[in-house]
Amino acid sequence: MSIYSPKSLKMSKELSYRIAKRTMDVGLSLLIGFLLIPLFLLLVCLVFIIDGKPVFFRQKRVGQHNRTFTMIKFRTMSNDNRTIRTAYNWEKRVPDDFVFKSGSGVYVTKIGKWLRKWSVDEFPQLYNVLRGDMSLIGPRPEVPAIAKYYDKNQQKRLKVKPGITGYAQVHGRSDLTHGQKIAYDVYYIENCSLKLDLIILIKTIGTVLARRGAY
Repeated sequence: MSIYSPKSLKMSKELSYRIAKRTMDVGLSLLIGFLLIPLFLLLVCLVFIIDGKPVFFRQKRVGQHNRTFTMIKFRTMSNDNRTIRTAYNWEKRVPDDFVFKSGSGVYVTKIGKWLRKWSVDEFPQLYNVLRGDMSLIGPRPEVPAIAKYYDKNQQKRLKVKPGITGYAQVHGRSDLTHGQKIAYDVYYIENCSLKLDLIILIKTIGTVLARRGAY
């Protein structure tokens, strides 16, 4: 007869997964970051020369357990967009048919369109991963203006660290409605494992190369 209860075994398994996932996050982030140093420096120069300062875009996002943090990306929109703020006024919850767009195409710069198309505007988020704000794999971090309207089911996606890519992203990226995104994210949270994480990483490469759902 085992001295370990099903609950203790589950907790031990979850702890092992979190340790392994964090190890993978740090290890791969350092490796990818090192390999991409030449490309990273090139992108910094291109954004600065073509669009000027700031090179990076920083924004408050909602992470694990509803904690906010500052997410960093390469800037892809003109500085004219800084004064624009999107306000939402929903009742009770975020509508399932809502589709989030990070900004009007009018304000996306020429190099920004290319950065978004190939998802290289996300590279600086490796810093967020190393800091522990994010993971390589997980639900995309939400903006506070939307997260404050989450209902109980939608809040489930805040149980884990947000990711640079995730289960929802390999199933549609920007094409997904909010309801579809929540369904995919909840599925990931309920079935997360290193195997699933590796599958998502591999599928992400294919999704980016195919430029599916990019905007």
